[in-house]
Amino acid sequence: MVFIYAAREEQLVGPIVTRFHEETGISVAVKYGGTAQVTATLLEEGGASTADLFWTRDPGGLGVLSNRLKRLPADILERVPASARSADGRWVGITARVRALVYNPQRVALGELPRSLRELADARWRGRVGWSPTSGPTQAMITFMRHEWGEEETRRWLENLEENGAVKFDGHTSVVAAVNRGEVDVGLVNHYYAHRFKEEHGEDVAVENHHLPEQGPGNLAMISGAGVLQTARNEANAHAFLRYLLSAQAQAYFAHQTFEYPMVEAIPIHEALTPLSEINTPDADMDDLEDLEATLSLLREVGVVP
Repeated sequence: MVFIYAAREEQLVGPIVTRFHEETGISVAVKYGGTAQVTATLLEEGGASTADLFWTRDPGGLGVLSNRLKRLPADILERVPASARSADGRWVGITARVRALVYNPQRVALGELPRSLRELADARWRGRVGWSPTSGPTQAMITFMRHEWGEEETRRWLENLEENGAVKFDGHTSVVAAVNRGEVDVGLVNHYYAHRFKEEHGEDVAVENHHLPEQGPGNLAMISGAGVLQTARNEANAHAFLRYLLSAQAQAYFAHQTFEYPMVEAIPIHEALTPLSEINTPDADMDDLEDLEATLSLLREVGVVP
């Protein structure tokens, strides 16, 4: 038995959980939820938690819970590059996602697209931007923005985005759908949402990803990782699950079924993806993304979230 608290979407990762059970015979119970929800639950439960493993799409949650995670065996950590695991070995990266600007090519010319996130606060983008400020990846991006730009510039950017009437949606899929319908011209999302939308609705939909030319928060590459709780009752099975997630089979699943970037270097990415080497991603320490509470406070102060 292994009990997983997962800040991942069940429809995406459920199949690989099922495969693990079928191939190993180890029973799996999963509690799904958003990053903030799952993290808060684990903090509240403390030592009484039944969770063995925490798996999240957002590195901020890993940072918040890092002192409640155990150091992982070397054979697990060494399956990924040093940049895709915590410095103290308490969590390991499974996949990566990159922030992108999804746009409607029927409404926005390629040459009109911004070079950096800063430009989206300009008046010319009034009412044309969609985003999901309550989503974990967006909050991780804002956390990195605070780290890179400083508190005051980040606050001004958020205020300007609000004043410009940036349209808020419940989740990145809704942002992409709104871009496709022409309700907004561009949207702040993770890269794979446009690919999934095309897979579901057909290649002729009006959505494309734009990777910003200037390095910064808008191109942030974020690790989706996992770690074993110090209070885990089924530690060996949790390690077995991590080894499975980093197997060639599971990594290929993530690359070709969920359009994520695999962390095991030998696994090729999906042909529709832009190689990470061609995206101007900033150098980011995932530990810098753990200060989610301060980010939430800032978003509330500016009136972005309730």
